[in-house]
Amino acid sequence: MIADEKKRRMKALENLALDYQHFSVGRSMIVHADCFEWLSRIPANSIHAVVTDPPYGVKEYDFDQLEKRSNGNGGIWRIPPSFDGHERAPLPRFTALNDKERDHLRRFFVEWAKVVLHALRPGGHVFVASNAFLSQLVFTALIDGGLEFRTQLVRVVRTLRGGDRPKNAEEEFPGVCSLPRGCYEPWGIFRKPMLSGMKVSDCLREHQTGGLRRTAGDSPFEDVIYSERTPRRERDIADHPSLKPQSLLREIVHAALPLGQGIIVDPFSGSGSTVAAAEAIGLLCIGTERHADYYEMSRTAAPRLAGIETAMTGAGQLSLL
Repeated sequence: MIADEKKRRMKALENLALDYQHFSVGRSMIVHADCFEWLSRIPANSIHAVVTDPPYGVKEYDFDQLEKRSNGNGGIWRIPPSFDGHERAPLPRFTALNDKERDHLRRFFVEWAKVVLHALRPGGHVFVASNAFLSQLVFTALIDGGLEFRTQLVRVVRTLRGGDRPKNAEEEFPGVCSLPRGCYEPWGIFRKPMLSGMKVSDCLREHQTGGLRRTAGDSPFEDVIYSERTPRRERDIADHPSLKPQSLLREIVHAALPLGQGIIVDPFSGSGSTVAAAEAIGLLCIGTERHADYYEMSRTAAPRLAGIETAMTGAGQLSLL
C-alpha cells in the first residue's frame, strides 16, 4: 500500500510537468518553463505551498507586455537578463527607483500573485524572500493580487549592503553612512484565503493546508531565524548570485507543509536550491526556471546540494556554534 501511494504521488508530480522539458531530482522535479505560463496552465488547486526568492530587476519590464499576456495576446514577458541572466549587469539601486520602475515592479507581483492563487490550494502558504528596500512595495502588491498577508519571517544575517559613506564624498564626510549596514532579510509569509467559513482544522482535513508545521522538536515555527551566509562549499556547487543556504531553506520548506504532505513549488528555481532542500528532508518539490543556463546548472547542482549535511537544530533555529 505504501509503495502504491508513492507511485501515485510520483505520477501526479510527473503529470504537472505538462509538455515542458524537465528532469528529476530524487522524487522532486525541475521544469524548464516560464512560471507565469506554467502556473496558469496546471490544474487549479494543484500545489500546497510556494517557497521562492524572486528576481527584482525592473529596468526592462513594460506594462504593455503585461497587458498582452493578461489578455491572451502574447507579448514578451521577460525578467531582465541583467538581473537573473548569465551575463550580469549592475543591479538597479533599489533606493533610487523612479515612480515608473516602482509601478512596474508592483504590477509584476500583482499579476504573479494571481497565477499563484490559481495553482495553490486554499490555505496554502507562500514564502517570498525580499529585501529591506523593497519589501513594503512587494508585500503590498502580493496582497493586491489576492494573497492574505500572515506575517514576516526575519532572517538574521549580516550582509554587505549598506553602511557605506556618501558616494564620492567619503573623505568629506568620513563619519557618515548613507544607510545602515543590513543585518536581516525579510521574507513575507502569505496564504491563499481559506474558503468562507472554513477553520484551519477543516482546511487541514480537506486540503492538507492552512497552517504551518511545527519543528522536529515540537516547537512552533518561529518568525526569526538566525542564519549563516551561504557557505563557500555550497557556492562552489552552484554559482548563482542569490543562492540561499541549505540550512535556511530546509527550515522553511519543513514549515511550509503542515502535515509533511503535498507539493512545494519554487517558481524562480535558479540553481534548484529550494528543490534540493525539500528533497534532502523527504518532501516533494517542483522548481520552474525559464533561463536555460540556470536550468542546466540545476541538473548537477540540485542533487549535490541535496546531499549536503547542515547544522539544523530541532527547535526551528540554526545552530551557529
